Amino acid sequence: MEPIESVALVGAGTMGSGVAQKAAQEGFRVQLIDRDIQSTERGIQMISSTLGEAVERRIMTQEKVEEVLSNVIPVVNTENVDVATDIVIEAVFEDFEVKSSVFEAIDKSCAEHTVIATNTSSLSVNKLSKSTNRPDKFIGLHFFYHPAKNRLVEIIPGDETSSETLERVEQFCKRIGKVPIICKDKPGFVVNRFFVPWLNEAVLILEDGLGTPEQIDLIAKEVFEIGMGPFALMNATGLPIALHSSDYLSEQLNTPRFKGASLLRKTVNSGNKWVIEETGESTDNYEAIKNRLLGVTFLVAAQIVQENICKLEDVDCGAKVGLRWQKGPFELMNNLGIKESCQIVREYSAIAGKGLQIPVLLENRTEEFAFELVEVKMQGSIARVKINRPDVMNALNVTVVKQLTKIMEDLNHNKDVTTIVFEGAGKAFIAGADVKFFVEKLREDNFKRIYDFTESGHELLNLIEKSQKTTIALTTGITYGGGLEFALSCDYRIGSKKTEFRFPETGIGIYPGLGGTQRMSRIVGVEIARWAILAGNKINGEFSKQLGIIDEFSSETEVENCVLKLAGFEKSENKFRGKPFHITTEIETIMRFYGDNALSEVLSGRTPVGFDAEDPFVVSQLKSLSRKAPIAIKMASQLINESTKTNLDAGLQLELDRLETIFSTKDALEGLSALVESRRPSYQNQ
Repeated sequence: MEPIESVALVGAGTMGSGVAQKAAQEGFRVQLIDRDIQSTERGIQMISSTLGEAVERRIMTQEKVEEVLSNVIPVVNTENVDVATDIVIEAVFEDFEVKSSVFEAIDKSCAEHTVIATNTSSLSVNKLSKSTNRPDKFIGLHFFYHPAKNRLVEIIPGDETSSETLERVEQFCKRIGKVPIICKDKPGFVVNRFFVPWLNEAVLILEDGLGTPEQIDLIAKEVFEIGMGPFALMNATGLPIALHSSDYLSEQLNTPRFKGASLLRKTVNSGNKWVIEETGESTDNYEAIKNRLLGVTFLVAAQIVQENICKLEDVDCGAKVGLRWQKGPFELMNNLGIKESCQIVREYSAIAGKGLQIPVLLENRTEEFAFELVEVKMQGSIARVKINRPDVMNALNVTVVKQLTKIMEDLNHNKDVTTIVFEGAGKAFIAGADVKFFVEKLREDNFKRIYDFTESGHELLNLIEKSQKTTIALTTGITYGGGLEFALSCDYRIGSKKTEFRFPETGIGIYPGLGGTQRMSRIVGVEIARWAILAGNKINGEFSKQLGIIDEFSSETEVENCVLKLAGFEKSENKFRGKPFHITTEIETIMRFYGDNALSEVLSGRTPVGFDAEDPFVVSQLKSLSRKAPIAIKMASQLINESTKTNLDAGLQLELDRLETIFSTKDALEGLSALVESRRPSYQNQ
């Protein structure tokens, strides 16, 4: 399968320019196509403006902005698209005839291998594919506003879309930092199927006199844990879009309840927005408003799963990633209680009418919904294990560890499996453990739950470490804390320019408790382990290759070839080398600074003999160490030292044995709480 390398966007409006910007940011050369030079220039100006905001917020440098803009190539008229383009994404006005004419032009102008994608939010992908002579290379890509920032994309294969096209497009979406969910070609796809009726229901609630726009927004924000309520959202994205989407869903699904509310239609026709007055007045109809908004959400979400449009995990992923809800519909049902949630749906169904009968999925249901947070796919003898929590960067929690353990046990006993590859959904491999869990249990004075979770994590990583299969971690993204410890338990690690390793634990009041102090030092040596763990230094892909943390440094397009290469290897006999791959000048400096002769001075905040106090390296290291929890640094340092005196199993047990000591400190609660609360911790060495 040839990866997608060249990209074109047809339509230089907000969506087209946004997608072009995101692809350009990830290093793709992008043609931005529109009918005249003025339109393409406006599109590039929109990109420049968005990038300028990123510079003001210090998210991006001016040099990076220039690099991104240089990757965007203006093109006038679709007929002038580069014939060899790998994918052309249409992002023009949501009109069937307009889109069809674009596809006919692309079909004639591009090579046989070119994939054509439509960024439709409502039209049928199957019907649009008939406008081309390549339905096998036609696909839907529904990006969400703003496409340069919102990570969600719905991938909608048509009935004739080939598996190769789907695989190429899914890989492309991941390469531009998107979280893809694959769904069937049904009206509203996934997110809009429940989100548009949610917006319309808010207007119906207003029409029924149950509350003002302000009151309804406040209740929605509290119940769904969101930053903007439905009326504020419609004001931001445009009332005409909400009306058009509501009417479309109502017609396509034959559901009168979804037809644009009369007050919405009246407001659109007047050219006005919703008036949201901040009066602070409460309403006696809190429960009625809450239940109407929850009722439509729960019912339609259940319909989506019942119709096999996608999995329930993808529905929740769409809500959390695309809409930035804290919880998806099914997680909300679990939290509220299945019995109460089903009663809310029954009451809503009774007033909603045709097309909104209570789904079988919710009839007489008593059990909570179970989420499969880990997926396994077989590629011959290679098992691909994906942790699928992109909304929290695949953080390890009790459920994930439990599911991974069961999967590892099954795969270890499967004689047809030779290799196990671990990867994460979205931009991270694994960004650590669920810190909120630690804070919650500490405040409950329930250390046992923390110990049990950590012990189960050790058992999982030992299953990986001692597996007879070849194990590979695809660490081509953010890999922090427990995620890095997970990766170190594997035989091999693959990195890329997007790799970012870090042990943040001492900065949040604890030490790496899933084997980090033991495996890291055994792989790269105690000096590098001290540099990485005590000071929490970030390590990019290229440097991690020099250190020997990763075994293969790959381009984005060569990752799969690296997987196949390593899959053919036996288990590594040279994993625990105890030293870096290459001793460069930079690495030699690190090793001297964190060596036995200098360590006591360094940990005391003093410049060791042989180093210049004004040296930027010395300044940065001492500053970093000064911001860590002193007890955590001391205990982590002791555990790293123990790695030279014990075998691996004994060293891992020491991490567990000292767990209660570190978690019982005031600094541990302070550091973990500060992370959750997004503030700088204040340590007291207690």
